[in-house]
Amino acid sequence: MIMCFLRAGNGAHYDSGACRMPDPSEHFLARSFGALQENVRRAGPAATAGYTLIAAILLLGGAGYMVDQWVGTASPWFLLAGMLLGIVVGFYELAKTVWKP
Repeated sequence: MIMCFLRAGNGAHYDSGACRMPDPSEHFLARSFGALQENVRRAGPAATAGYTLIAAILLLGGAGYMVDQWVGTASPWFLLAGMLLGIVVGFYELAKTVWKP
């Protein structure tokens, strides 16, 4: 109950339905899985942004590597350009997620 009052914050009203004591008849695993599911739901956009960042770097870096192999360059310039482009695209997607209106 103390956490319910702390969440209410500066002059906000206390909603008794939002913060309640656990039901003793509900199994602790059901409560744990419910809490895990809620945490995963809230972390979804951040996880998606992180996976997008890594995927963009790997995909575009791999495409640059393939272009290096296809052209037959002795230096990995296309690989580096692909990785740099992947970083730019990945951080752009990350910024869209973080600064969503």
